[in-house]
Parts: sequence; structure tokens; C-alpha cells
Amino acid sequence: MENIVPALSIVMMAVVALFGVAIPVVLFLVFRRKRGADVLPFFIGCAVFILFALVVEGTLNSLILNSALGKKIMSNVWLYAVFGGMMAGLFEETGRYTAFKTVLRKKRGNDANALMYGAGHGGFEALYILGISMVTYIVMALNQNAGVNGTEVSATVQGLIDTPPATYLLAVVERFAAVAFHIAASVLVWFAAKNAKRFWLYPLAVLLHALFDAVAIVLANYISSTVLLECIIVVYAALCVLLAAAVWKKNASAGETAADAPAEPAQ
Repeated sequence: MENIVPALSIVMMAVVALFGVAIPVVLFLVFRRKRGADVLPFFIGCAVFILFALVVEGTLNSLILNSALGKKIMSNVWLYAVFGGMMAGLFEETGRYTAFKTVLRKKRGNDANALMYGAGHGGFEALYILGISMVTYIVMALNQNAGVNGTEVSATVQGLIDTPPATYLLAVVERFAAVAFHIAASVLVWFAAKNAKRFWLYPLAVLLHALFDAVAIVLANYISSTVLLECIIVVYAALCVLLAAAVWKKNASAGETAADAPAEPAQ
């Protein structure tokens, strides 16, 4: 019986997977109905995450980390944290900026679209991380409990057996913080794309994103308490949200003036 994944753990995994679906759906409905945001930015956010984070960044990470240089990077948690953080920051924030300057250029008149884009970008990541991963774990757990795996227990399955059921819910807390950060970063990059004088908000978003990921990687290696780690991540995300709110308050109401606006090509 010691090699059985507790039924409550499987239930918690299912709850987490449902949150992975609910987060993007709820955000889409809220920003659409309460803020009057357009639909397109949401799906562009999803597409940018897939292209820039999963495909391009993922491919480069695989190539670099599987090289001789990658072995050096992987051997030092600080190097790995800086590398992982900067790759995520550069690719995801560049993806945002590119989307705002190109396919969403005509949608920049409605600042609520920055929020909708963030909901798509961060929401799809939540679906990808919470939904897909938890469904995979549920299948593995059910196979283990049904005896499909025989007497062999993989490290992943052993982790599912040993993890207290309530711990799975911390993944939801972490995703709430991550999605909040993605929306905040989208606001920063949005106004960088709208106003040439605010371009500095784009590299700021890159640095904040890099720091967000790097801190999480480093602390995970030095802090044994998962709860404490998640609290730190939540606080960091909250500070980024406050910064984005200040930028929004300063820029959204006044809008983009003719003097500040970058020249756009004629249509």
C-alpha cells in the first residue's frame, strides 16, 4: 500500500487542473465584459507565448543547455538562474513588444487590451503548466494505483506518492502570482509600444521578468519551505502589479499625445 498515490492527492491534482482552465476563461470574461477589451489581444497573447516561449525560447534553451556551455551553466545554480531568467525575460517581453507594435497596433486605442493580452499570455501558460501537467500526473497516478507499472516506481511517481495532498494547491497560488505578473508586464510593455518616450518600460519589463524567474530558481535551492517560497513570489508579483498600476494611472487617462506618439506608417 505504500506505493499507492493517495486518492485525495488525485482529487487535488484534478482541482489544480480545473484552475488551469478557469484562470484564462475567467480573466477573458472579466476583461471583456467589465473593461470592454477586444477579443483579439487574448488570442494573440496565447499565440505569442506559444511561439516565443515554447517554440523559440524552448528550442534555444535545449540547444544551449545540451552543449558543453550548458553543462557549466547547469552546474551552478546562480548561472542557471541568470540564464533562465534572462532568456524568459528577453523572449517573452520581446514577444509582447513585437505584438503590440505589429498585429495589435490598431488595437492600441483601447488600453484595456493590455490587460486582455496579459490574460491570454499568462492564462495560456497557466493552462499549459497546471492543466497539462496535472492531467499527466493524474494518468500516472491512476496507472500506478492500478498496478500498470508493476513493482517499479519512477522518481516522478514516488514524488506523487510522497507529496502531501494540500501541497498541490500551492501550484495554484504560484500561477495566480505568475498571471498577475504577466498582466503587469503587459501593461508596462503596452505603454512602451504606444509612446516612444516610454520605451524604457520595455527593458524594465525584461529585467523584472528575468528577476522574477531567477529569484524563484535560486530560492528554490536554498529555501526548504515551499510555503515561504510562494509567499516571496506573491509579494514580488504584487509589487510589480503596484508598479504597473502607477504606470497605468499616469498614462492611460491622458492617452497618447500627438507630440509623444511615434510615427506610424500610413495604411
